[in-house]
Amino acid sequence: MAINFLSWNCHGVRSHIDDIKSILNKYQPVCLGLQETYLSPVDTVKIKFYNIIRKDYTQGARASGGVALLISKHFPFIEIPLTSVIQAVAIQLQIDVLVTVCFIYLPPNQNYTQNELDDLINQLPQPFILMGDFNGHNPIWGSPDINLRGQQIETLIDNHCICLLNSSNHTYFHQPTRTFHTLDLALCSPSLVIKWNFNTEDDLFNSDHFPIILSYIDNDIRYPERPRKFIFQKANWSLFSEFATLTLDMVEEVSIDDAVDKVTCSIIQAADMAIPKTSGKIPKIWKPWWNEECRIFNKQQKKAWDKFRRYPTTSNLIDFKFAKATFRRVKRTSQRKSWQAFISTITNQISSKKLWDKIRGLSGRYNDNTSVSFLNHNGQVITDAKKIANTLAEAFSAVSSASSYSQDFISHKTNEERHNIDFNTLTDDEYNSDFHFIEFKRALSKSHATSPGPDNIHLLMLTHLTETSLHNILKLFNRIWKEKKFPSSWRRAVVIPILKPGKDAKKPNNYRPIALTSVLCKLLERMVNSRLVHVLEKKKWLSPFQSGFRFGRGTIDNILLLENSIREAFVGKKHLVSILFDMEKAYDKTWRYGILKDLYGIGFKGNLPIFIQNFLKTWSFRVRIGNTLSDGFYQEEGVPQGSVLSVILFIIKINEVIKQLPTGVSGSLFVDDLEIYCSGEDMGFVERKLQEAVNKISEWGRKNGFQISSQKTVAIHFCRIRGLHLDPKLLLHDCTIPIVRDAKYLGLIFDSKLTFKPQVNYLKRKCIRSLNIIKMLSGTSYAAETSALLKVYKALIRSKLPLRGASSLDVTGFTTPRYPSVCSTFEFFPPF
Repeated sequence: MAINFLSWNCHGVRSHIDDIKSILNKYQPVCLGLQETYLSPVDTVKIKFYNIIRKDYTQGARASGGVALLISKHFPFIEIPLTSVIQAVAIQLQIDVLVTVCFIYLPPNQNYTQNELDDLINQLPQPFILMGDFNGHNPIWGSPDINLRGQQIETLIDNHCICLLNSSNHTYFHQPTRTFHTLDLALCSPSLVIKWNFNTEDDLFNSDHFPIILSYIDNDIRYPERPRKFIFQKANWSLFSEFATLTLDMVEEVSIDDAVDKVTCSIIQAADMAIPKTSGKIPKIWKPWWNEECRIFNKQQKKAWDKFRRYPTTSNLIDFKFAKATFRRVKRTSQRKSWQAFISTITNQISSKKLWDKIRGLSGRYNDNTSVSFLNHNGQVITDAKKIANTLAEAFSAVSSASSYSQDFISHKTNEERHNIDFNTLTDDEYNSDFHFIEFKRALSKSHATSPGPDNIHLLMLTHLTETSLHNILKLFNRIWKEKKFPSSWRRAVVIPILKPGKDAKKPNNYRPIALTSVLCKLLERMVNSRLVHVLEKKKWLSPFQSGFRFGRGTIDNILLLENSIREAFVGKKHLVSILFDMEKAYDKTWRYGILKDLYGIGFKGNLPIFIQNFLKTWSFRVRIGNTLSDGFYQEEGVPQGSVLSVILFIIKINEVIKQLPTGVSGSLFVDDLEIYCSGEDMGFVERKLQEAVNKISEWGRKNGFQISSQKTVAIHFCRIRGLHLDPKLLLHDCTIPIVRDAKYLGLIFDSKLTFKPQVNYLKRKCIRSLNIIKMLSGTSYAAETSALLKVYKALIRSKLPLRGASSLDVTGFTTPRYPSVCSTFEFFPPF
């Protein structure tokens, strides 16, 4: 697909959101500049597959003018900060060279000096493209007359040696006089003039300006494609099962690596024959309400416009307006029917997210999907997609490298790892026996249909294999189990970088790696994990205060333990101080040799610990941005990202931390969420005990490679005793642990008086945000019906309000809250 830049005066983003989507679907531009957006700073607009940069303009309380830039998320970019009174936004992105793209809006009733225009040009890094609605008339670009704005632009072109790209095509239709003019221009640096073609769209898209288009001439530079994916909704599973035949020879007659490759190739070849794939092109933005009737009347509207444009008579203008009104009515009817069909599926279990997604789909707005920006690394700006991927991969690899540990731990680690751990002792323990088919089927049924790994095998492919093929996969798993060899292809992963919320996109360390690994590997991991957990629970080796990912346990156990201890302290007129610890990069810094040492200490011998030992050897990964892959990098330490075994292996390693607590101090764990507390009448006693516990936990962390964050670790002083009481002074790494009034622990906000008012206020704010859905729907033409609004209210708000006598809230200490403001907000709707 060609590289296109577009500019269009839309006369209101929110009122023309469907027209914007139509333009994006037709041209799929890298950039789309919009003028006269009519957006105020409080307005939020999000469009799927695009980032938005805006400069809003308001006159008093009314939005007027404004300019916005939509940039495809498949192109890394960086925003150029402009200090100008002119309504303009600019970015830099990589095409074949680094190009600055600026979109501008110059209102006709607002005057700018020549110096202000010159200053804007001087802020744009070369080479640049400048597009927008200039509202200037000059014979140079085809106007019959000239005005002051046209003279200023002509002077600007001469002074800065800028090239005009416009052709003879008109860009503006003046409806009262039924005449065509040229107000939208495209200017560029001289080095770019031979690389871009100028054109205009024939359709106004319900505005009075035609979109102007710049197309890149070099066909070697194409729009980046997305990775091709299987379309499972159109799969011919019977054909797939017929060709995906895994024979006994495939899994027994060759080496394990070759056997895994043969199984993978057979499944993928069958999938290629039986399951269609996406084209790799960027998908169009979906309109859930669009149907055949909309298509027909939209076509009639375009036909009427084409006729009027060729022959601008009064009769043709009336026909065009009639066709336009008819299409608008059909569209609203279609939206209403689509919404009513969705409302019929709503239950009390529906989430706000799912409901918002449907509403945004109907109105043309979408959630923001994270994208990768230009990166600032070691003082350099990284603009190329391949280099960005390599920079992120290097950052991810550095976090889990052995050199990221402290020097003291590196010395300790080196000394410890000189001793080999031998798991080869013969043992007839049941956990070392071959896997049974019932274990295989159970693991397959519990697996989740997540994104495939580097081998591109999806879980749905395995579930549609024949029983014979599944038995042969089990035989391959048992070969791996008995021969104690781990397939090398399973140690490779593809990593998708996701920007952490609220973080600077230009810093590599602000991205979270999401690893995609082999589904076959995950299936075997799940079988091993089941046996490992069974033995650990049977031997009662795991701490009773660890509730993470254990059968019959959950966050409520830890919450109730802390809440009951606080209430007992209140009854006994005691102080209780709780510390909530935060571990930095806990999974990425888990000491692999330490895990194996703990397994050996527990008494594991034979196939199971040897499988884990092979599993924990160095993994490689490549970061993927769009369809671009980085070079290979390695994860030296930490539990492998995205694996099934990672959680229980981490729990094994962190299990001993609870045993470090001195007498009088209690605590609990939910995977890596560590909380300790101590109560007493004397604050001095509480302080001494907790400081002793903090010192021991810190020392345990230093010996095991874990780093406790002194910035994110907090403490709460729970007390209802009258009078003034000093808070304890606790130190972690020579830094004072802050005492806070309230903090969130496992999803529940605890406050120092245990009133749960912060939690109630949080729920209230959450419900009020949900009310925004109802308020938004009440102002639409397709969803303002009483029955629909009531159903949404019951599903999103009423079901989440704690009612008097609700045991699930009483046991956690909620006083009976009331929500008069939440419920009264709903009174503006008609009575139900």
